[in-house]
Amino acid sequence: MTKSSAKQTGTETKKEEIKEPKKPAAKRQTKGSNARGRSKNTRRKKRSRKPKPPTRQLIAWTIVEVLSLVVTAITGIIVLLGYSAARFSGSEFFAHLLPFATGVLAMMLVFAVLLTGWIRLRAWLQQKKVYAPAMFALFLVLIGGILTIKGDLFFAFSQFRILIGGKEEAGRATLTHQVYAAYRRVDADQLLQLIERAKPYREEISAAASAFRLDPDLLLGLAATESSFLPRESKDGGQGLFQITQIPEAAVQEADRSLGVDKPLASDHRHNGYLAAATLTHYLKQMNGDLFLGLLAYNIGPKNGGLRSIMQQYGATDFVTIQPYLQKFPRDYPIRTLCNGLAFRLFRKEGKLLAYEEGLNAVRIQHIGIPGL
Repeated sequence: MTKSSAKQTGTETKKEEIKEPKKPAAKRQTKGSNARGRSKNTRRKKRSRKPKPPTRQLIAWTIVEVLSLVVTAITGIIVLLGYSAARFSGSEFFAHLLPFATGVLAMMLVFAVLLTGWIRLRAWLQQKKVYAPAMFALFLVLIGGILTIKGDLFFAFSQFRILIGGKEEAGRATLTHQVYAAYRRVDADQLLQLIERAKPYREEISAAASAFRLDPDLLLGLAATESSFLPRESKDGGQGLFQITQIPEAAVQEADRSLGVDKPLASDHRHNGYLAAATLTHYLKQMNGDLFLGLLAYNIGPKNGGLRSIMQQYGATDFVTIQPYLQKFPRDYPIRTLCNGLAFRLFRKEGKLLAYEEGLNAVRIQHIGIPGL
């Protein structure tokens, strides 16, 4: 090989070596495209990120959610137990007790399944809106409230109270329905006449009720039963609106203290109301807060040891067991008094007397309730 050809070959080799470094340009292009791709991905991530709500707002929605779920769960338990108690009431093991116990176990399993379902639903709702779980829980409470107002769940609540309250609550429920039945039978015009007559004395009676922490409608009902708001002196010695006769000494002292006088006068309308409130409070304490027995004791008075002596004589323990030993007038006295008190309460709240048998009035009246109970 000649020198010239060798030089030429070397020159070509150098040219080829100089031409080869074009590949890094492709690398630079790849790096640029990767950088653009990363920037696009970063922008997408930035767009997809949702701003976190303030901590206080998050805590507030969580509290609303928890409280709503607790209210819904308690309502559900009361309703299910109430309906179960009504359905399986009785004393036979296989016919009543065992099915009720099985129903309670099934209820616990159902609540466990519902709790699991709520956890999954909550996660899905929270992806939509941070407040969505709380709003859904409030919606459940609203549905329960509407059903209760309409009366669909009222029966279950009543049965649950009897289930928990036992014999005492069952007796109370029986007596309250005697009051509702008496209200249903009474002439509405007569009740409206009593309400009209009571207007001049309402303020003084309400003050007496407030002084002794009594329901003013209860005290108005008592005056309606005693005198029909026609204050007078009766043959048996009764005086005034409440036909005050013999008053326990302790009640007189309480009335003195509340009125700020040395000796209250039964002929004075204001004093008469305070004496009646003090006397009723005295008998309620004596009968351990039993309203029916307290009213009955007020009617019988302290003569011959009063109601307590009669109950001890016959071994009676409550109003249900003492009723058979009483004559018709004293036996019906608490029912008539509470019926009148119910009329005053209904007129004050509704502005009229609701007809018990019309539409859902019976449920509405039972929701409003009897004064003092």
